[in-house]
Amino acid sequence: MRKSLALQAEMSQEFGACVFDVTLDCEDGAPVGGEKDHANMVVTLANHAQEAIKNIASGIVPRIAVRVHPVDHPVFEQDVNIIVGGAAASLCHLMIPKIETVADVDRAAQLVDHVATRTGRASVLPLHVLIESPASVHRAFEIAAHPRVQSISFGLMDFVSAHGGAIPSSAMSIHAGPGGDGLDQFSHPLVVRAKLEIASACHAHGKVPAHCVVTEFNDLAAVQAAASRAARALGYTRMWSIHPSQIRPILAAFAPPEQEIELATHIMMAAVQADWAPISFGGKLHDRASYRYFWQVLERAHQTGRRLPAEARAYFPT
Repeated sequence: MRKSLALQAEMSQEFGACVFDVTLDCEDGAPVGGEKDHANMVVTLANHAQEAIKNIASGIVPRIAVRVHPVDHPVFEQDVNIIVGGAAASLCHLMIPKIETVADVDRAAQLVDHVATRTGRASVLPLHVLIESPASVHRAFEIAAHPRVQSISFGLMDFVSAHGGAIPSSAMSIHAGPGGDGLDQFSHPLVVRAKLEIASACHAHGKVPAHCVVTEFNDLAAVQAAASRAARALGYTRMWSIHPSQIRPILAAFAPPEQEIELATHIMMAAVQADWAPISFGGKLHDRASYRYFWQVLERAHQTGRRLPAEARAYFPT
């Protein structure tokens, strides 16, 4: 966790923006029986990282989140009371795993809001949720419609395990090995269907779809190829990493190409000069529909640490 926070600070200075979130894990990271101590350690780390920013000239705010235990776990309330109660001002969001229903989101939101209000946090603490079962995929659109959900992540390994062996283990991987019938996480029909349902639900309700992990963290070319497929074929706008070495390949895959950034800048500047009326650019018609797309290209470039042309840079202060 400390290494991840240090890398976030280092790359923020390099790119001039915070280009990835750090999620401190209490669900799988805490030893059984040591949940309370682990939660208190997470609070200390989150608060220290936010305090340290005051000593950095750039003032780029770190994005730190925490994954707590599921809402039906015995220590869920303890997690929220310790973590939100002790670090509400330091968190960009709270990650709730194994969400099955809208009622689970309601329960989480009520407790989080109660504790956050008690701390004096001025803004609502966003919730990111993990969908990890066939039943929750079925309810993806209902969950995405919840006003407190900011992002939905796909929990690949739990999803595969929830099928009781009906999906081969190769579907947890990006390399379909022997016995998997050539079916990996990008080709098994049930896995691909789940990914598409989640991405579609998020886009329908203006939420952020976050793609699952790639466990082969030493194969960086494969990680970047998987991230590219997640972004360009499946409609995901974020992706989890499980190792620091994966971050740069994922950023590269999710970043727009340089020529698209340049084109977006020229079109947006021409649109501003035309007061957002339709224009002809490069022999093609552009209006507010395409302006919105090219503005999103510039946003994505900024979020992935790509250097923007001077004309566009002013729209994205750190």
